[in-house]
Amino acid sequence: MSDARATAGILDRLNKASSAEDFFALLGVDYDPKIVNVARLHILKRMGQYLAEEQFTGAAEVEVTARCRAILERSYAEFVVSAPIDQRVFKVLKDAVAEPKKPAAFVPLSALK
Repeated sequence: MSDARATAGILDRLNKASSAEDFFALLGVDYDPKIVNVARLHILKRMGQYLAEEQFTGAAEVEVTARCRAILERSYAEFVVSAPIDQRVFKVLKDAVAEPKKPAAFVPLSALK
């Protein structure tokens, strides 16, 4: 392990991760590649939502790492038991089930000149 990597906190290392697999490796969380291949963005988005609710100020690095690991495990588990469409973490999926909007006014082709 390089000196820079050894001294960087887990949050900094996660911030620099370039793939979902990097998150799982950094935190030591086992995963099924089939699930990650389908739901990688959803898992990371959900993890980000949970991390945003956390307060890490003053916490020891060991505690921060353990909490991040638990959050990733929780986020991943949600997509093991249900499909991304069911979790609706992205706005486009939430909007798909929102109250229906008024249909656009119909303009017959013959009305166009």
